[in-house]
Amino acid sequence: MNLITRRSFLVGTSASVFAVAANGTNQQDQASQLFAHGVASGDPTHNSVIIWTRLSVLFSTNVSWQVALDDNFKQIVKSGTKLATANSDFTIKVDVTGLKPGQTYFYRFSLDNFHSLTGRTKTLSQQGMDKLTFAVVSCSNFPFGYFNAYEHIAEDSEIDFVLHLGDFMYEYSQKSWGGVSGQLLNREHLPANETITLADYRTRHAQYKTDQGSKLMHAAHPLIPTWDDHESTNNPYLHGAQNHQVNEGDWYTRRDASLQAYYEWMPIRDPKKVNDRAKLWRHFQFGNLASLITLETRHTGRSKQVDYSDHLPNITNQQARDKFVREQLHNPAQTILHPEMEEFLSNKLTQSISNQEPWRLIGNQIPMAKINMPDITDHVDISHPNFSKKTKAKVAKAQQMGNWKLPISLDTWNGYAAAREKFYNQCMNVKADDLLVFTGDSHCFWANQLHTQQGKNMGFEIGTTSVTSPGSFDYFAEYARTFDALLSEQNAEVLWADCEHRGYVKTTLTKTQAKIDYIAMQTVTKRSTASFLQKSMTIQRTKQGLRHSI
Repeated sequence: MNLITRRSFLVGTSASVFAVAANGTNQQDQASQLFAHGVASGDPTHNSVIIWTRLSVLFSTNVSWQVALDDNFKQIVKSGTKLATANSDFTIKVDVTGLKPGQTYFYRFSLDNFHSLTGRTKTLSQQGMDKLTFAVVSCSNFPFGYFNAYEHIAEDSEIDFVLHLGDFMYEYSQKSWGGVSGQLLNREHLPANETITLADYRTRHAQYKTDQGSKLMHAAHPLIPTWDDHESTNNPYLHGAQNHQVNEGDWYTRRDASLQAYYEWMPIRDPKKVNDRAKLWRHFQFGNLASLITLETRHTGRSKQVDYSDHLPNITNQQARDKFVREQLHNPAQTILHPEMEEFLSNKLTQSISNQEPWRLIGNQIPMAKINMPDITDHVDISHPNFSKKTKAKVAKAQQMGNWKLPISLDTWNGYAAAREKFYNQCMNVKADDLLVFTGDSHCFWANQLHTQQGKNMGFEIGTTSVTSPGSFDYFAEYARTFDALLSEQNAEVLWADCEHRGYVKTTLTKTQAKIDYIAMQTVTKRSTASFLQKSMTIQRTKQGLRHSI
């Protein structure tokens, strides 16, 4: 009996598909059904890397894997088998050790004679390194469009790795945000309900990894990922989340389910202790050129966000405004990083300074720069006839925030100003005042210059826009470009902003220069890699510190 037809328990496809494959389609078609979610690699070190796949059949079986120096697998350097089981949702992760530093490898998985896609990965350099190129991505929302930015990244052979800063997937139901777009594009969320249980989160991750751009990017480059909020649910904090309601059960049960699914479906190392899953902070050293430290700002150290709805109605004069900023936003009790994370950060920055590395990179989920809502009073007609009642309410709120020079969001570091100063002080204490902070979350491109409250330069923040999620300020419609201009005109730390486009950031580091390319996609509503360079920024290392041109 044919291999495929005798195995009747299937997931992610139907038995009829396999029956067709068994009756005459080629072997690669059959293999693509067995490994329907592609392959991925990630968490590279100097001598190891995680390789990942998922077996799209519901029975426990051993899957073979190979790592080679060539894509024809004539020079195999590592191989083995791994058992796929229901306990890990039939995902397979292998920590391939004993590899050489700075080396490109190819890998694949096999079941009997059926091979997965071939993946390409790379270990980190250990010695001298003259150049490092990486892509920065965030906020890929399935019903809002195709992950074209991912496919564009896959086609770029210069890229060494991909830094994913979170919102890899979204938790919403088909009837919630993105529902209309999902129907129009035939990309509705699965399951139809909001993700709450482990089965829900597994199904959602599985759906996102069926996107063709996603499969191509993961096969082409190793991933360094961290989560933001939507991998669990919107705006979580230590003991709950904005989008977790009483009727959705225990928060910790839901959170733990989301973290388990994330570790199953992403090419990252599992912690030694299950209870440490939330502590997703890590360090990556790229030869003597750069160190990257990724932060965790959602589940381990964050206090509950201050909510504008509790305070904005009472801000009617300057005194009330100043009191709100002082007592709420600069409240030292509002924390965002776990103490262990802070110690880890200091130690790795100290190591980087001691090694005389030119660059210290921070992988950061949420905007760090001081960004206030601009005063739009003389620039936006709040009574515009094309504005709906709902839009007018949003614009009116923005106008009030701008009038009082209040932050555009309190879920960002702006809502944790004392914690931000503490972060800066930690960096200054080890003489790391030349940071390159890479940020996601906001669905905007940013070029920001960072300063302490006393005005000391701390480096630059490079914000990537979303892969597909709509711009956070789309409701300004025809005033969108005006709004972008006002952001930089009225905020000292904002050098440039673009909240209109979807895309990613490409960064190339040498010993003396960082070149930042803000790459925008022409469309996300159909599959296309057409793009344009929206803006470039250059950051030079000089004896006087970091200098930019944009």
